[in-house]
Amino acid sequence: MKYAVLLGRIFYSLIFLMASPGHFSKGTIAFAASQGVPFASIAVPLSGVMALLGGLSIALGYKAKWGGLLLALFLVPVTVMLHNFWTVTDPMMAQMQQIMFMKNIAMLGGALLITYFGAGPLSLDARVSTSPVEERPIASREQVIA
Repeated sequence: MKYAVLLGRIFYSLIFLMASPGHFSKGTIAFAASQGVPFASIAVPLSGVMALLGGLSIALGYKAKWGGLLLALFLVPVTVMLHNFWTVTDPMMAQMQQIMFMKNIAMLGGALLITYFGAGPLSLDARVSTSPVEERPIASREQVIA
């Protein structure tokens, strides 16, 4: 199961690592400004740095709890400001924005899980930890219900 955690971290972080360079383009900054993002010329590149650092942190498993928190802080304003489907009048665009909104909510959930549980056994955090990181057993049905 420890390999599943490693792969999960890598797969999860890819979207942030792939998207972060776009946050430094004039087009992305202009789009954010058109959506009412205040100080878009500063906020958008800053969000790119947050996505890059958070994604790297989680992929490498280094300070992953902080990386998860950084991504959570990135996702909340981005989700609310750029995927506000409730304000879109075109039904097709509203549906697309709702899908993007829900995708970001799912990613926020993942970021919060990493913030709480950390990187897991195959990580830099586990290598530098003073206490061994043990593989957590899958909860039994009774434990889940309790």
